[in-house]
Amino acid sequence: MDSPEAAFSLFYVVLSFCFVFTPTEFRSAGVTVQDLLSDQLGSEDLGFVHYHIRRTAATVTVHSLLPLGYYAGMCVASSGEKQFYFLVSEGWLIYLVTAVLIPAAASLVVLYWSFNKWGNHPISRSLAHYALPQSGWRAVASSVNTEFRRIDKFASGVPGARVIVTDTWVMKVTTYNVHIAQQQDIHLTLTESRQHELCPDLNTPVQVLTIRVCSINPNVKPFDIRLNSTEYGELREKLHTTVRNAHNVVIHQTLSDMFLDTFKIQVELNQRYNLPGNQELEPCIGCMQTAANIKLMKICQEPNEGDCQQCYCRPMWCLTCMGKWFASRQDQQHPETWLSNRVPCPTCRSKFCILDISLVC
Repeated sequence: MDSPEAAFSLFYVVLSFCFVFTPTEFRSAGVTVQDLLSDQLGSEDLGFVHYHIRRTAATVTVHSLLPLGYYAGMCVASSGEKQFYFLVSEGWLIYLVTAVLIPAAASLVVLYWSFNKWGNHPISRSLAHYALPQSGWRAVASSVNTEFRRIDKFASGVPGARVIVTDTWVMKVTTYNVHIAQQQDIHLTLTESRQHELCPDLNTPVQVLTIRVCSINPNVKPFDIRLNSTEYGELREKLHTTVRNAHNVVIHQTLSDMFLDTFKIQVELNQRYNLPGNQELEPCIGCMQTAANIKLMKICQEPNEGDCQQCYCRPMWCLTCMGKWFASRQDQQHPETWLSNRVPCPTCRSKFCILDISLVC
């Protein structure tokens, strides 16, 4: 094969590989199925389930056209007698028939999925396992769509390999499917840890954890989710079940996560605050998920001594959010000083130290 054909073959193979397994550069340039067909696919935020039903159907169709595109490109890259050779040789005719059959078969599959208003799609069938007898998969899809629109969901990963956790659902978005499991029905097991010396996005070593999601529903197949170890703490906060570490995998936490653990231990040792009987706890204004359980009181020193100030705010923050606020106000280059430093109250700006933080009882 002469250089024009060889150059085109190499170019097309690399282009196809990057188009299917989209790297960061292709995603940034918008060379993905969801970007190229964004007008036809609609908005993921407005309808998560129906968006991914359309996306997976479009992805299967577009990817199935790649072999046929290679044949057409080779015909253009060749000239004269060689072009005729490509058109009539037995080997290339077999390739052409195969390249035509692949998108034809893919189109038939997508057509079958679209029957019953997309009720035959793998995503729809997965949701149907959670539907009540008097309802259908669309009612479950409505619940998933509603929870996906909330800002407190956990989301990690690139578009072709995302992990999404809401109050009720654990979902893994892949190129051709979306795996869905209900939190109350699953068992999570930390099965593997891989250390990558360099992360392209952060230029630092990263640890990637693999968690096996198994549902007690026999109709739901197990699947694996992968995420950075620095996101593991945030994932656990969103989960309603524990993650079993069956293989005693050592998880490398971020500096902030380690500080937050130490912060909570220290605050639990501090003096407690007795809530007056006529006062009720409101949701934490930081996360709006848990009740506020922190009161700032100057107890580290006498009222007129030291740099700490008396805070008169009512309990408005939970322990986790207060810990994150405390860590965010520190000098990131000197973590050894974090526990001894003072920070302003997020509401009234009165300075306090870690000894002034009291749990409400």
